[in-house]
Amino acid sequence: MCGIFGYIGNSNALKIIMNGLRKLEYRGYDSTGVALLVNNKLYIKKSIGNINTLNNKLHYDNHLSILKQANIGLGHTRWATNGKVTVRNAHPQVDYTKSFSIVHNGIIENYNDLKYTLLQKKYSFKSQTDTEVIINLVLEHYNGDLFNSVQQTLSYLRGSYAIGILCKYDTQRILCAKKDSPLIIGIGNGENFLASDVYALLPYTNKMIFLENGDIAELYKNNIKIKKQDGTDKELNICVIQDSVNINLSNKTQYKYFMLKEIYEQPDTIKNTYENLLNNTTQIIMKLNNIQKIYILGCGTAYYAGYVAKFWFEQFTKIPIEVDIASEFYYRSLILNSNTLVILISQSGETADTLAALRFTKTKQCISIAICNTFKSSISCEATYVLYTSCGIEIGVASTKAFTSQLTALFILSLGLGLQTQQITKQQYTQYLDELYQIPDKAKTILQNIEGIKKIAKVFMRKKNVLYLGRYINYPIALEGALKLKEVSYIHAEGCATGEIKHGTIALIDNTIPVLVILTKGKTYKKTLINIEEIQARQSLAVILTNNINTSLIKKIHYVISVPQTIELLSPILNVIPLQLLAYFTATFLKHNVDQPRNLAKSVTVE
Repeated sequence: MCGIFGYIGNSNALKIIMNGLRKLEYRGYDSTGVALLVNNKLYIKKSIGNINTLNNKLHYDNHLSILKQANIGLGHTRWATNGKVTVRNAHPQVDYTKSFSIVHNGIIENYNDLKYTLLQKKYSFKSQTDTEVIINLVLEHYNGDLFNSVQQTLSYLRGSYAIGILCKYDTQRILCAKKDSPLIIGIGNGENFLASDVYALLPYTNKMIFLENGDIAELYKNNIKIKKQDGTDKELNICVIQDSVNINLSNKTQYKYFMLKEIYEQPDTIKNTYENLLNNTTQIIMKLNNIQKIYILGCGTAYYAGYVAKFWFEQFTKIPIEVDIASEFYYRSLILNSNTLVILISQSGETADTLAALRFTKTKQCISIAICNTFKSSISCEATYVLYTSCGIEIGVASTKAFTSQLTALFILSLGLGLQTQQITKQQYTQYLDELYQIPDKAKTILQNIEGIKKIAKVFMRKKNVLYLGRYINYPIALEGALKLKEVSYIHAEGCATGEIKHGTIALIDNTIPVLVILTKGKTYKKTLINIEEIQARQSLAVILTNNINTSLIKKIHYVISVPQTIELLSPILNVIPLQLLAYFTATFLKHNVDQPRNLAKSVTVE
């Protein structure tokens, strides 16, 4: 969600920070700002809207020549939580004397109580944010030692935070601290950096320190010190990010949006995930013994990936499986123990609800496996084991390539566990893997034939409601297809189990609502044909997505999307790609920014 970027060195801090913030745009935000320290004075510049708005504002600022002299500063992109989208609520925030400035990601749960105490001491507040409370607490505890005041302040906070702090009385360092929200230090030559995301640091350095919970760090231009919250020193654990991770995604090449670029990258990302995980998955599975129950947890698109995987684990392992929305999981009365395997799916590895669910299961001694796309993220570090999807960084807020790579990883994991538990044979294992190996080339075929999808998008763009239907393993794909359309086009869409329409949803169907039906060759094919007849009897505009072209059926259907043949169990990976394209084209025909949909954030780091 919110993004942090900081710099201290000898160069133009404003320029570097603005470039760093641009690398964080994909996370989603509604306001942005910078704090710069020049000649013992803090300059705070903020605006509503995107970074271009702030950049234009800075261009005409009376202090621009002074701001360019700064070699220390902090920047922030905010996604509103506490407080409306206003300039006053944007970060950086300052204390009421304007001596200290802070950028903050996370949520302070007890900020109202802390604010009340400060108000009794005659402190004043100009924003509605929890962040302004933090920085006034720093002032309250300041006695000439910035580290000591930050250390004391943190002891009062309940919740999550990644913070960077500047002080006009202490011009040679940035103070930063982390708890349950990502914060990374980038190590340069005569300069150091601070960011909430690896991607923002990669243009400047591949040497990084991933701060851990409770860390308080001091950044100087030629030095870095890290201490625990109790003040004891910590060794610097420097991680060198390999070149293979530094994928240049700032260039969309021939694509207008990252979302389309990432849809077209899927043949490669599926293949890369397949090739990179085969050995890693086998090594993890060998350590899993006597698993009696499996829970699969995720949010949004990740939850739908887990929903698909439920069918795989059931078929291959015969172990009882439950899939749950992570935000609902820890409210249930559950029997969890060391024989329970919990699989957590998160593209960013920072999804707050999923992370909270992971921590809950750890208290019950559960074994956990993270399916994640982000190296050294909170979930990947705290899970027992991690399987990284090989996507590179996904910029588009609406997940596409991460979803199909998650499915690939989950299929491999379920297969391997099925082999280990002797519920499938070695021959079956190999046959299924061979089918998966063919998926990337079949995905390319879909991506080479998009004109028909564009025609359907031109119909959908004029509608207020769309219904997506799927059965068995493709029911979650109907849910995901509807979610994609909602996310980027802002058209109401609903996913429904095809056999369920006659139990209520059919009341919605008439000649004004398009119905997209996933018709996959397999055990539900004939039943779905009957459901299509029911839809046509209500005069609905029918769209069929199928891998089994039926001439007599086509004559009765308004639009057909054809996908290549594969086994029914793997059909979700192919079926979702046309639905991604359909959402993309519908949204772009409506002239929406599909990379940054309204109100959405790429990494949801608050519960």
